[in-house]
Amino acid sequence: MEKKFDVKKFLSNNAIIILIILLALFTGVTTQNFFKMRNFSNLVINMAPRFIIACGVSGCLITKGTDLSAGRQVGLAACFSAMLLQSVDYAARMFPDLPDIPWPLALLGVVVVMGVFGAVNGCVIAFLKVPPFIATLGMQTIVYGMCSVITNNQPMGGYKQSYLDVASGKLGDFKAFGVQPFIAIPILKDIPYLLIFALLVGLFFWFLYNKTRHGKYMYAIGGNENAAQVAGVNVAATLIRIYILASIMYGLAGFLVGAKAGGASTATGFGYELEAIAACTIGGVSTNGGVGKVSGILVGVLVFETLKICLQFLGVDPAYTYIAQGLVIIIAVALDLRKYLAKK
Repeated sequence: MEKKFDVKKFLSNNAIIILIILLALFTGVTTQNFFKMRNFSNLVINMAPRFIIACGVSGCLITKGTDLSAGRQVGLAACFSAMLLQSVDYAARMFPDLPDIPWPLALLGVVVVMGVFGAVNGCVIAFLKVPPFIATLGMQTIVYGMCSVITNNQPMGGYKQSYLDVASGKLGDFKAFGVQPFIAIPILKDIPYLLIFALLVGLFFWFLYNKTRHGKYMYAIGGNENAAQVAGVNVAATLIRIYILASIMYGLAGFLVGAKAGGASTATGFGYELEAIAACTIGGVSTNGGVGKVSGILVGVLVFETLKICLQFLGVDPAYTYIAQGLVIIIAVALDLRKYLAKK
């Protein structure tokens, strides 16, 4: 016997997404240039690093954890990237004697360093049994303090062009042995590099969550940690891997955010962890653990970024934009808890 489509349940489960779609339609009708390709391109570019951060946070949420240090880790990664990739002829260079470092090598160094912070988070949660909320809140403060010390609270800029091109470049600009293979393909040549990074991360997480033992362990821990442990899952090792991978994603996102902004400071990444948690929750990653899809994360990030762009086009004061974002976070978590209680 087929189940009838429950309209009320559908509207309740997707209330935020439906409201944002209606807001986008209203904005498109009442303002100019909202549905233009330029605005869509800006939306994609803004989404890319935030999707990468949300993918990192998702593993923590699926295992009934969280990571409140995400935003500050993004900021620290952006500052590390700045130190390594300032132009050699920039007068205010942080390390004047540092040789010219290729950006891929700098990116590798940044994600390795950030992975160490993730390992610390994972070990504190797995071995010391400190609740993820407290452990990552402490790490948030530590990372912010370290960022303030190493930057001396000074904003950094003066990046070399190859680093800036990572954020501003498109596939049509890509050269291999002096040849531009994508320049003759109109559909591909305008795809920004940032979208390529986000796409690769999305595919990696989809494979990790759906096709690997790590993914199965992660969902098992989120569903019932004690049962997973009895079934032979190495809970501690899995949690450590999850938090290391999360910090690696923050490192990559911070690297891209720095290139996109053209500068970095201790304020970089502020509040990004809340946006990521909200995006994950909107996209169906349950804060009660055991549930979450990469496709849902993408939808959640799209919804959250669309909200911000709509309010910007409507001329809403930035202060009220923060209020709207906060309300969305509360409503998203409340709806998630409602679904969880309904299943019990």
